[in-house]
Amino acid sequence: MTHALTETESGPRRSRRAPSKRDGKPPRRRRVWRWIALGLAVVLLGAGGTVWWMYESLDSNLSDVDIDKVLGDDRPEKVPTSGQNLLVLGSDSRSGANAALNTGNVSGARSDTALVVHIPEGRTRATAVSIPRDTLVSRPACTTASGRQLPAAKRVMFNSVYSLGGPTCVVKTVESISGIRMDHYMEIDFAGFKDLVDALGGVTIKLDEAIKDSKTGLDLTAGSHHLDGTDSLRLVRTRYGYGDGSDLGRIGLQQKFMLAVLAEVKRQDVLGSPAKLYDIASSATKALTTDSGLGSLTKLAKYGGSLKAIDPGSMETIMLPVRYDTQDPNRVVAAQPQAGRLWKALREDETVPESAKKSPATGGTTS
Repeated sequence: MTHALTETESGPRRSRRAPSKRDGKPPRRRRVWRWIALGLAVVLLGAGGTVWWMYESLDSNLSDVDIDKVLGDDRPEKVPTSGQNLLVLGSDSRSGANAALNTGNVSGARSDTALVVHIPEGRTRATAVSIPRDTLVSRPACTTASGRQLPAAKRVMFNSVYSLGGPTCVVKTVESISGIRMDHYMEIDFAGFKDLVDALGGVTIKLDEAIKDSKTGLDLTAGSHHLDGTDSLRLVRTRYGYGDGSDLGRIGLQQKFMLAVLAEVKRQDVLGSPAKLYDIASSATKALTTDSGLGSLTKLAKYGGSLKAIDPGSMETIMLPVRYDTQDPNRVVAAQPQAGRLWKALREDETVPESAKKSPATGGTTS
């Protein structure tokens, strides 16, 4: 089915790219859409917790939106524990300085990655649930950050919700399908990785197979490559020149890239070098939009400090169980009863049962 966008609501800033159609053939495997958004969140929180008191000027880089004020009381009840639920949205701006890297007729603002991160009471572990961007959902009526009313709609692609409604409508939609109230919102613009990678002096990544993408201009042989910011951005955007041309190949590349960024941060001991850390934090905060509860470096640092006991390497990662849509094999819908069991477990702060991780679209578990 075709989803025509007749209006846009860019939220607090930046325009995003339109989605690419996913290959309709059944995938050989499915990976959780997590590493780029989640990895940068870890870098941002860790950096903020170390340097906020030294570099208050970084506050001006942050963008925020008052989601609580816009959504009001028509939301799931807040759980009366110290547990937290964080919506992490990864998006890809094609405007401003990055417009030169635009490929094809790209318009509108789209979310590329969506993660519901559930942090149980005690804050020593976490579960991240990824929502595939091509999932068909029912979008509830909502108010955009600019105050415009957006009517409810059925069978809309999840990543189009941002295009029309911005952050507040994405939060409202996620809360509607999960029954879980989001305590915080964090949006990361992938285009910000260009400056982040350049601040690191480049990132080395090892490719299992060659990439030749005429749309992005990326032409790399199999093996190790040291990429600057521009080529790193092309890498995370590439699709048709790698693997079977589906989004699955791009997801794998994004995972590899984020791991390479984190490895470079660790190798350079960024957190131990105030000068280097400032450059990294400056690039990272420019790529970040949060809810007003995290809308300053001080608040971000405090929140990061409350999560320091969580080891990202041991975080449970689950893809929302989905099945192929009967009307459009290029789209998926939440698989029941698995999806219902998954959200119920998170709402009640319980361990997610194995039966809630099985996704018919993948033929196996989603973690």
